[in-house]
Amino acid sequence: MPKLAKRMKSLSEKRPQAPLPISEAVDVLKTFDGTKFVQSVEIAMRLGVDHTQADQIVRGSIVLPHGIGKVQRVIVFAKGPAADAAREAGADEVGDEDLAKKILGGWTDFDVCIATPDMMKVVGPLGRVLGPRGLMPSPRAGTVTPDVAKTIGEYKAGKVEFRNDKGGNVQAIVGKMDFEAEKLVENIQAFVNTILNLKPSSSKGTYVRSAHISGTMSPSVPLAV
Repeated sequence: MPKLAKRMKSLSEKRPQAPLPISEAVDVLKTFDGTKFVQSVEIAMRLGVDHTQADQIVRGSIVLPHGIGKVQRVIVFAKGPAADAAREAGADEVGDEDLAKKILGGWTDFDVCIATPDMMKVVGPLGRVLGPRGLMPSPRAGTVTPDVAKTIGEYKAGKVEFRNDKGGNVQAIVGKMDFEAEKLVENIQAFVNTILNLKPSSSKGTYVRSAHISGTMSPSVPLAV
């Protein structure tokens, strides 16, 4: 058995079966560290929503209290003063038709794509490339906006987006394994609170069916939320 598989099998045997309060779950997760790199920490929540109903889509974004431990690469579609503002705010790349051609050519070396409303005619055709990667600018997610400087600042500070998939699952990075436990707990709690506050009024039955946190290369730990 490969060394990695042996490690995961050993850690999985230590994985608690019953959901734990967030602070206790973080403590357990930290005992699963031991890789040669700093693992990202992710949360996954399975919700009791029907993805076929538009009013039951759980989607949004949140600026986590302590960021995600990674500086996100942000590109912006803008012209004129908005483009200047984007550059001053720290955008990694700013453009219009030229940037669209670059993406259509296969370049997707970025984490966030923002666009001013007037640029959507240029961005629209990129949906087949950006959509499947979760990078398509959207008014609902706040990535189609006239205030590009503010939005860039939020993503650079640790803003994350989420949207439930067909199985009702939402997931997001909530930090790094080397974060102080208290900071991880606050990030996770902030994300959970956001999801709870977005419960669709038409959702019936149990809303949060399960929740787990995990590292990049560690077993998941069940959360009691």
